[in-house]
Amino acid sequence: MTMPVPPGRRHGRIVRHYGVEVRLAFDDGDFLTVRVKRNSGHVVGDRVCWHGDRLERLERRTLLQRQDPFGKVRSLAANLDGLGIVLAPQPTTPVAFIERVLVAARSAAIAPFLLVNKADLAGSAVLAQQLRQQFGDTQPLLLVSALSGAGLTPLRDLLATLGCCALAGQSGVGKSALLNALCPGLDLQVGELAEGGQGGHTSSVSTLVDLASGGSLIDTPGFRDFAPVQIASAELPGWFPGFAELLRQGACRFRDCRHRQEPGCVIRQALADGSLSAERYGRYLALLDELEAAEQRQRGW
Repeated sequence: MTMPVPPGRRHGRIVRHYGVEVRLAFDDGDFLTVRVKRNSGHVVGDRVCWHGDRLERLERRTLLQRQDPFGKVRSLAANLDGLGIVLAPQPTTPVAFIERVLVAARSAAIAPFLLVNKADLAGSAVLAQQLRQQFGDTQPLLLVSALSGAGLTPLRDLLATLGCCALAGQSGVGKSALLNALCPGLDLQVGELAEGGQGGHTSSVSTLVDLASGGSLIDTPGFRDFAPVQIASAELPGWFPGFAELLRQGACRFRDCRHRQEPGCVIRQALADGSLSAERYGRYLALLDELEAAEQRQRGW
């Protein structure tokens, strides 16, 4: 049962964040821009209650966060149901970036999916096939083009099914272009690739848009690295791509196995028989080391 809103109290959500101001979309259809402290903690997607001059954040269902290169935790979006990882033939995205975003999404109870954008460019079909081989069918993979419109109908159907989704990816892969294609008239700035194939940062704020076909979509600023922060090191194997599938097929001898040198380790056996690549195993160890080091710093060791 929905409780009536007291006079002067209005419920809505944050649909745009400008740093010291946020744009509110109220449930009755009105909009309002209000000032907030720069480090208020509000993010796009937050449900809020506005009364007087006070903005109260309501309980979040989910929260997507990352750790920046300086160790600071950044909250990206709240109340997400899905997360699209946008990739392209150019600029190329390291496999480690994809794995880390998948870990962050899964551990936060957000359904991930892969979007290969720029389907009109040579190499896009090859990239999609490589991703299928590397990540299997544990999450949807769509080949799309913001320029030609190819694949946008299946993408719209997926977004409508999931609910509120965000796009994440490195700068230059075409997140803002996809939003413009999905929501004509939005007119987000789209940048060109710099010399060397690297993308420029064209999105400096996050924006939430309701789609006419159903669901909503959040564009986030591009970034070149991603470190998940909502997960304990002991939980990493259960979320890391390829590991969860192996662990469902058999159990390690020790329940707290970190898959380093422990005897009777399912992961080490998969590494030995070639069903797990040495490259993926190395990336797992690197992320495990990072998470363990962060936990030690929190304990003051």
